[in-house]
Amino acid sequence: MVVLTALLTALLLVLGVSLLTVGLVRLAMVPAALVFEARRRRDDPGPVGCGPLFDRLPAVSVVVPAYDEGRVLVGCVESVLRSDHADLEVVCVDDGSSDDTFALMQDLARRYPQVRALRQENAGKGAALNTGIAAARGDVLVLVDADGLFRPDTLTRLLRGFRGPRVGAVCGNDRPVNLDHVQTRLLALISHVGTGLMRRALDVLGCLPVVSGNVGAYRRDVLAVVGPLRTDTLGEDLELTWRVHRAGYGVTFAPDALVYAESPSTVRGLWRQRVRWARGLLQSISIHASMVGNLRYGAFGAYLLYTVVAQVAGPFLQVLGVAVLTVLVALVGPGTLPDTSLEWVFVVGLPLSLALLLLAVLLDRSPGDLRHAWTVGLWPVYSTLMTFVVLDAARLELGKAENRWNKLERSGTVSVPGLGRDAPGP
Repeated sequence: MVVLTALLTALLLVLGVSLLTVGLVRLAMVPAALVFEARRRRDDPGPVGCGPLFDRLPAVSVVVPAYDEGRVLVGCVESVLRSDHADLEVVCVDDGSSDDTFALMQDLARRYPQVRALRQENAGKGAALNTGIAAARGDVLVLVDADGLFRPDTLTRLLRGFRGPRVGAVCGNDRPVNLDHVQTRLLALISHVGTGLMRRALDVLGCLPVVSGNVGAYRRDVLAVVGPLRTDTLGEDLELTWRVHRAGYGVTFAPDALVYAESPSTVRGLWRQRVRWARGLLQSISIHASMVGNLRYGAFGAYLLYTVVAQVAGPFLQVLGVAVLTVLVALVGPGTLPDTSLEWVFVVGLPLSLALLLLAVLLDRSPGDLRHAWTVGLWPVYSTLMTFVVLDAARLELGKAENRWNKLERSGTVSVPGLGRDAPGP
């Protein structure tokens, strides 16, 4: 009983200190996020325009890779076709699906002249994207997932992120569409901290580390310089973004370029997705080890060093801390540890975390998502799970486990009004 009490106390203390540390880092990012908002208000071109980089509307190719996506593909493509951007094509690439995905692509191509349907043997998402990019005709390539649902203004707002000649890629804003489970509601709420706060701040600092695979735009000439997507990594979007930085181009964030996609609705699905992401991070670090901490790459090189410490070494240090504290508490007792609920609340940084969450939601102009605030009590559980995700990813990498796409099983659930089958047709 003494050991169990010591273990729980140590776990809570280490988790609390970790959350407080992360919260303090995010607090330091607040000024940069506010600068982003001030700049956006100053430079907003209004309802017309596609960014100062272009003197005319660029041709846009949306590349949609798909493997067994028959349940969601049509909704994705038709939402793209409702775009208010005129010069548009959609290149669909079937990656050797076993369901009716390719037949649906062919039907879409027959019905809509802007759609092209391609097929390849199963080779993975990166290879499917490369096939689509090679066939695309656009000046700007928008890479998306087959479950994404676009708003009519998504592409226009995404193009506005090309704010100057050194911007090579733009990351849009992805949000959950399936708000029918406790877990997806929690993810919808806490994801604002990443999108509402961190992406804005990292844009200003020149350190945005990933262009989301759900909604990312790249200049064709930049892709010609940095090369195709790698097919030997699980984080092809992350690794490609680092190559864009390596080539000296900037990466920006377009918060109003919204795409709604499915979030994992089960713990198993969440675990598999986040392990895949973590393995992609470890693989990208290995590929680009020379960039980590290298000031030749400016602030981005320094940020990669922080990433290695916080996201890779951090989880191992947390586990070590729990082990050491458990022994100490078991041997000498709680001692100077907090002994009241109020003290624990401040030790774990709960007020700071909630304040940052509220700010992030407001920056994303999504106060309606506060209706999911009742799920915030699960946030520490989620954080603990993410610690073990990194440990498992490291185990798989050290064991040279096979790279697998491991995409989510789609449900086709659409909880956001105006995005499902009731949306106006293209």
